[in-house]
Amino acid sequence: MVRRVLALPSGRIAVAVLTVIALLPALGPLLAPQDPLATSDNTLAAASGAHWLGTDYLGRDVLSRLLDGSRISVLGSLEVALTALVVGVVPGILSVYLGRTFEWITLRLTDTLVALPFLLFAVAVVALLGNGITQAMLVTGALVSPLFYRVSRAATLAVARSQYVEAALIAGASIGWVVRRHVWAKVLPPIAIALAQTIGVGFVIVSSLTFLGIGVQPPAPTWGGLLASDLGYLSQRPWAPFTPALLIVITVWACNILADAIRDVSGEAGRALLNSRRARANRLDEARPAPAGGTR
Repeated sequence: MVRRVLALPSGRIAVAVLTVIALLPALGPLLAPQDPLATSDNTLAAASGAHWLGTDYLGRDVLSRLLDGSRISVLGSLEVALTALVVGVVPGILSVYLGRTFEWITLRLTDTLVALPFLLFAVAVVALLGNGITQAMLVTGALVSPLFYRVSRAATLAVARSQYVEAALIAGASIGWVVRRHVWAKVLPPIAIALAQTIGVGFVIVSSLTFLGIGVQPPAPTWGGLLASDLGYLSQRPWAPFTPALLIVITVWACNILADAIRDVSGEAGRALLNSRRARANRLDEARPAPAGGTR
C-alpha cells in the first residue's frame, strides 16, 4: 500500500508535508533561532534579519515560538488519533465474533459517545481534572473512537461472511488466528483512511483548545495560542495570524489528501488503478520503436 500511495503525486506531496510536520517536534527546538520564552523590549516588531517573523506583544521571537509550539500540536493530534484507534478498532472487530451481548453493549456505548460534543466534553474534563493537554486529548480520542469502531466493524462484517473465513472457523481455527490471518489485511485500508483523517481532526481539536487557552499553561507556545494572541494586535501586525493559521490549514489539508490517496489505492479502486497503469505501460512498450538491426 505504501508504494501505491507514493506512486500518486498527491500521495507524495501529502507524505512530504506530513514528514516535515512530524520532524518539527524533534528538530523545532534545535532550529529555533532564539529562546521562545525570552522577552525583550522590542515588542510587535516587523519581520527582520534578527526576527524573521517579527516579535509578539512581549517581544518574543515568533518563529522560535512556532517551531517550539509544534511539539504540543503534533503530539496532541497523534494522541487523539492513537487513542481513538485503540478504543475503537479492538471492540469493532471483536463485536462481530463475541456474541450478541457484547455487540449490543458496544453499539450502545458508541451511540452514546457520538451524541456527546467532544470539544465541550474535553473542556469539561480539563475543568475537572486540571489544565493539562494530555487528559483532554485522551478523552477526545475516546469520543472520536466511534469512527474507528464503525469502520472496523463494517469491514470485519464483510470479511466474516466470506466462505474462506467460515471454513477456517469450522475447521477449528481460533478467532485470534482468523483475525490475524484473514480479517486484519482487509480491515487495514479503511482503518488507515480513518487514521489519516483523525490526525487532521486532532490538529483542529488541539488548535481549538489552545486557541481558547485550555490544556496548556502560558507562556508555553502552541499554534492555536499564537493565533489567539496575534488576533489581539491586528492593528499593529495585521499579517501575524497568517503563519500559524497557514500551518494548521496545510497540516489538515495534507492529512485529508493522504486519506484520499489511501482510498484511491486500496480495494477495488486500487486494483483498477494498478491495472490501468499496467495497460498504459504495455501500450507505451508496444508503441516504442524496435532498435535497428533487431527485434524488441
